[in-house]
Amino acid sequence: MFKRNYYYLVAGLPDIVLDQKKVSLPIGEFKDELRYHLHPDDYSLLELFFMPHDHSNLLGLLRKNLEEFDELGKYPRDVLEAEIKEPGETENYIQRIIEAYKNEEPLIAERSWEDQITWLYYDFVRSSRNAFVREWFEFEMNVNNIVAAVNARKHNFSRENILIGDNEIAQAVKKSTLKDFGISAEFQWMDRLMNIQENENLLEREYDMDMLRWDFINDINTFNYFSIELILGYVVKLQMVERWLKLDEDRGRELFRKLLEDLEKSYEFPKEFMINERKRVDQR
Repeated sequence: MFKRNYYYLVAGLPDIVLDQKKVSLPIGEFKDELRYHLHPDDYSLLELFFMPHDHSNLLGLLRKNLEEFDELGKYPRDVLEAEIKEPGETENYIQRIIEAYKNEEPLIAERSWEDQITWLYYDFVRSSRNAFVREWFEFEMNVNNIVAAVNARKHNFSRENILIGDNEIAQAVKKSTLKDFGISAEFQWMDRLMNIQENENLLEREYDMDMLRWDFINDINTFNYFSIELILGYVVKLQMVERWLKLDEDRGRELFRKLLEDLEKSYEFPKEFMINERKRVDQR
């Protein structure tokens, strides 16, 4: 698949979100800024990462109890309201949820509407043509399911109706009695994840989980330099930074410095890559 390179955008990413005196993270404004820099096909990939905001908005509108509309989603309020009246303009899984809710016929039995729309969303994004999108959401779904299963086992309650999706990892953690659910060979991050879950300090555990996600992004983006994949990874990390600035400002600033360091490291290309790029440019 053809990949576009965003040389100036990637080089300028720190300046877009960094104030000279403080960390500035208006994630909504950053998302809007990217709309002007990215090709429409690439921007549509970016929007996938913000669609959980649409889910909350949609369910609030369906239940008629939405107190405040979240502008970070893909769809404006008027679009979702029109969709509820006559579905047809949004993704198929959203249309299915709307029809199911209106007909009071759940798509997945014994699950909340939040779980149902999340399940369909993961199925949708994991079928993306973009490898980063597929791998990230597969990883995120697996991590969330493993953590849910660990907590269920710890507190001795059923895992039957708490997992999202139906891949091999979900099936294993639902049924296995082994400490690692028998998936260490298939899920290479398992040992680290299980060690993190043994930490009784909730804040430290949450931070370590985000560092696990952070390292996973670095791993799958090892050879992505100026592509949309690097930008998508940057956005996911930026969301983590914003969350930690609210939870723990010192850790949030630490993560932001790490984000900038990761960007600097991404400029250290293999010599062969740089030579080939120069040749390609010269031949234009």
